[in-house]
Amino acid sequence: MFRKVLVANRGEIAVRVMRACEELGVRTVAVYSEADKHAGHVRYADEAYNVGPARAADSYLDQAAILEAARKADADAIHPGYGFLAENASFAERVEESEVTWIGPPATAMERLGEKTKARRVMSAADVPVVPGTSEPIEGPADVEAFAEEHGYPIAIKAEGGGGGRGMKIVESEDEIEDQLAAAKREGEAYFDNDSVYLERFLEAPRHVEVQIIADHHGNVRHLGERDCSLQRRHQKVIEEGPSPALSDDLRERIGAAARKGIADTDYTNAGTVEFLVEGSASSESPRADGEAVDDEFYFLEVNTRIQVEHPVTEEITGIDIVKEQLRVAAGKEIGFDQSEIAIDGHAMEFRINAENAANDFAPATGTLATYDPAGGIGVRVDDAVRQGDDIGGDYDSMIAKLIVHAGDRQECLARAERALREFDIEGFHTVIPFHRLMVTDERFTSGTHTTNYLDEELDPERIDRAVERWGPTESAAADDAADVAEREFTVEVNGKRFEVNLEERGAPAIPTGGSADGGGMDRPDVATADDEGSAVSTAEGERISAEMQGTILSVEVAPGDEVSAGDVVLVLEAMKMENDVVADSGGTVAEVLVDEGESVDMGDPLVVIE
Repeated sequence: MFRKVLVANRGEIAVRVMRACEELGVRTVAVYSEADKHAGHVRYADEAYNVGPARAADSYLDQAAILEAARKADADAIHPGYGFLAENASFAERVEESEVTWIGPPATAMERLGEKTKARRVMSAADVPVVPGTSEPIEGPADVEAFAEEHGYPIAIKAEGGGGGRGMKIVESEDEIEDQLAAAKREGEAYFDNDSVYLERFLEAPRHVEVQIIADHHGNVRHLGERDCSLQRRHQKVIEEGPSPALSDDLRERIGAAARKGIADTDYTNAGTVEFLVEGSASSESPRADGEAVDDEFYFLEVNTRIQVEHPVTEEITGIDIVKEQLRVAAGKEIGFDQSEIAIDGHAMEFRINAENAANDFAPATGTLATYDPAGGIGVRVDDAVRQGDDIGGDYDSMIAKLIVHAGDRQECLARAERALREFDIEGFHTVIPFHRLMVTDERFTSGTHTTNYLDEELDPERIDRAVERWGPTESAAADDAADVAEREFTVEVNGKRFEVNLEERGAPAIPTGGSADGGGMDRPDVATADDEGSAVSTAEGERISAEMQGTILSVEVAPGDEVSAGDVVLVLEAMKMENDVVADSGGTVAEVLVDEGESVDMGDPLVVIE
């Protein structure tokens, strides 16, 4: 087994990996950006190294900085978690060429399966059914038009290196092609350092079912059952569960066998997930208006060549620690169980606890965890990397914790989840807990007949608004409780390695943190703030459009002198890995553009002035 593992990630997944290492007697190394110097994964690790500024491209995606941190720490292995560099074959290859072990599939397998067009060809060769689409990256709008002539609309444009809905855009008609193609390529470049895209026929109302696999260096491939991830918003998974409530025993067996065969034919090792879309009676409450039975069909979607966000669902129903299996496989050990020994015990669900306001189109939220009191009790697990008093910024993903619930069957699991969500107390900003509380009593979800388009196309948004109004955040007394305590935190770095000193003084005045690298700050009187209705503020100079949230400018769509109309997009702001169009509230002439592409902005920062 390894002596010391560097976890090339942040947040709850970094802590999850470190906990597995600790139980195996392995020391851990964290990496962190300037924005994360006080983050939970840094606190948990045995040692930590700064790898750059807040922007992910300059820190968590900086391959050279990660490898240099591993060298300084004398780590003998790197675990990438999920996201960031987890599915980057070039990074895996660089690690493999070094003296450090890569805890993941080999770079060659990642290249074959991580890029979606190659994965489609591999799975087709293994007789796994695939969704009709292109087998090579496309060049431009003409390719989309030609595909539409053959297959019709809607069409899915997907980033080759994408996953989790990022880098995926849906084209409903010809006049959307150029904008959606540009957006898909931009997201692919921003999130996966790969702007290549391909096309698929878009299945409008399928189930999303994925199979967890683990493979070792001795030719053994096991699947650990399936998860159902059909409850999605904008192609982002919201609630995951296992086993799927929609699969028959026959379909379950066929999908599991297809996943094993597809993986076995690729020389794949370590953990991974084979994702499928299911159409037919399993994917709809009423698949045919005439009531005639429809045969279930499943199609290969993609392989995630890493650990998944929702892996705890499988751990709870199988009793297998997937992260420990990753470590053992990477260390050259053989899988210690046969396929016949894997048994599914009960039912499990995972709820992503995101810092988002569900009543405001799930807009990202930031603030201080004035109250953080997670749920507990039998069958309840919480994976997190935060504690009360932490600041939640907008530099990274909006997920702050995962609530995983396990019970004897799906009905008991829903009841237990309802209880746990009621207990989970977070104050200081909005989270999606009210939305989850709505879902565990929603008839369509509780019956298990929902599909991937249920949230976006069928659920009444007013029900979400009422849930947030009923169960949303309240004023917290936590800030008052801490008002008489001044905490001074000093961070010292020597050759990039982090050392921390904390001093606490009671009865002293609070210390302002404006301009500090940890994301704290005071109000800036010279900056316009967004009003309650939107991002536009009227000034003597005209309409000043300000940032409604902290984020990064992905693109600027206007220049001084341009004429714009109400509703026109003036720039695209990325916040917590979501693209947000910033639009003009009224028409006029662009007088000033106050930001540049790639620039980070805070809530209230002025962006564009329109006269």
